[in-house]
Amino acid sequence: MSPRDRLLALVVAVCWGVNFPMTALALEHFPPILLVAVRFALLAVPTLLFVPRPAIPWSRLLMVGFALGILQFGFLYLGMKAGMPSGLASLVLQASAPFTVVIAGIWLRERITRRQAIGIGVAVLALAAIAVHRSQVAALLPVVLCLCAALGWGLGNVAVRRAAAPNPLHLTLWMSVVPPIPMLLLSLAVEGPARIGETFATLLTLEAVPSIVGLLYVVLVATVLGYGLWTRLLATYPSSTVAPFSMLVPVVGVLASWWAFGEVPDVVEVVAGVVVVAGVLFASRVPRVRREAGAAAGADAGDAGASAGDSGVDAEAPRVADAVAAGAGAGVGVVPAGGMPAAAEDGRGSAPRSDQRTG
Repeated sequence: MSPRDRLLALVVAVCWGVNFPMTALALEHFPPILLVAVRFALLAVPTLLFVPRPAIPWSRLLMVGFALGILQFGFLYLGMKAGMPSGLASLVLQASAPFTVVIAGIWLRERITRRQAIGIGVAVLALAAIAVHRSQVAALLPVVLCLCAALGWGLGNVAVRRAAAPNPLHLTLWMSVVPPIPMLLLSLAVEGPARIGETFATLLTLEAVPSIVGLLYVVLVATVLGYGLWTRLLATYPSSTVAPFSMLVPVVGVLASWWAFGEVPDVVEVVAGVVVVAGVLFASRVPRVRREAGAAAGADAGDAGASAGDSGVDAEAPRVADAVAAGAGAGVGVVPAGGMPAAAEDGRGSAPRSDQRTG
C-alpha cells in the first residue's frame, strides 16, 4: 500500500472513530428512533434521484436495509441514549465480528477454522467481562442494546455477502431507502407525535446546532466520505491489507469521546476492549501459508480463473476471515459504526470480483 493510501486509510479510521461522539451530539436533540429515520432519509432522497439501484433482488436489498439500518442503528442509538458512553459503544460494537462468523457458518455454511474459533472465543470472553463490570458499576441495559446492535450488524454483513452486489457503494447507499418509513412509524408509536413535533419545531434554535452538526457529520463525513474512500481502497488492495486499519476505529472513538465529553475510560473496560480488538484481528488474519497457496492458485488459473473464483474455488477459511474483517470496523456508516465493504481477496490484489460485499 502506498504512503498516500495508508494516509487515506487512517483518515477513514479517524472519520469513523469521531463518528461516535458526533452521534452522541445528535442524540442530545433527536430521539433515537427518529434519528435513525432522519439520518437515512437524508441519504435516501439523493440516492433515489442519482444512484443506480444495485442489480440484486429487492428481497435481498430489504434484508440488508433491515439488518444494517433498522436493527444495527436502532439498537445502537437506543443504547447510547440509555446511557452507553460513546467511546465504550465503539468497543462493544466489535462484537459484530464474532457474530458475523457464527451467522456465516450457520446461514452460508462457511467453515470456522480453529484460529477463528480461538479469536472469537477470546473476544466473547472479553465482551462478557465488559458486561459483568458494567452491571456492577452502571446499568446493564445499554450494553445489552449495543450487543443487539452488533448482532444486527453481523446479520447485515452476511446478508450483504449473500446479496453479492456488483457495486458495494451503490448497495451501501441504496440500503438507506429501507429504514426511513418504518422507523418514522415506529417513532410515532413509541416516541410520540408531540416529541417529534417538538424536535422539528426547535430544530433552528441555537441549542440544536451541535446536534445538527453531529447529524450532518454522520451523513456526509462518516458515510459518504468514509465509505467512498474505503471502497476505493478495497478496489485497489486485498481486504486483508485494508481491513486491519479498521482496528483503529475504537481507539479513535475512545480518545475522541474522552476529549469531547471527558469520558475517562475505565481500566477494566479499556483492557477488555483491547482484548476484543486483538481477538478480532487474530481471527481475521489468514495464515501466511494459506495466503501464499491462494496466490499461487490464482496465478495458475490466469484469466480463466476469474469465473472459477466466482463459483467458489476460494478456500472457505479466507471467505470467513473476510467476513470477520468486514464486520470489525466502525459501525458508523450505512453499512457500519459501522460494517464496511470488503473486497473478496483472490490472492492477486486486483480489482474486486462480483462477490464484493459491504460489512
